Parts: sequence; C-alpha cells; structure tokens
Amino acid sequence: MPITAQVSLYPLRQPHLTPAIERTLEVLRSHGLAVDPGTMSTLVSGEDDAVFAALKEAFQEVAQQGGVVMVVTLSNACPFPEPQ
Repeated sequence: MPITAQVSLYPLRQPHLTPAIERTLEVLRSHGLAVDPGTMSTLVSGEDDAVFAALKEAFQEVAQQGGVVMVVTLSNACPFPEPQ
C-alpha cells in the first residue's frame, strides 16, 4: 500500500546537527523512496514496507551517533508530493 510519512529528526546533545540529518536523507533515498526535504520536516512516499524499513534503518544509524528524536506522521490518504 502506498503511504506518505512526514518525518522530523532532532539530534540531541550533538555538536553538529547536519551529519545526522544528511545521513537520514541518504538512507531514505537508498530505499527508493520519494524524498522531499523541507525546512522543518521531510515528506517521504513509497510502499509501506519500504517506508517502515527505511525509517527503522535511518533511526538506528543516527542513534549510534548520539541522542536523537524522530517524529513521524503516517498517512495512506495524503497525495504523494510532486517529483522535483
């Protein structure tokens, strides 16, 4: 089933935020998902199994770098973002 997720990632107590966020985007893209980064969150669209697997992998990888909070909103009713 196709779904869309709105994902926000908050690295905690890390000297630089960018590496964790960039790694998250790389992992999401590596699963073949449509990824549309924004200033406060990222929209991710694809088949549900791929989205859930990518979110799990991304969280596990960035959690190894330090504390992190990931907030995810999932929907099977939101339109997919237009490719950029």
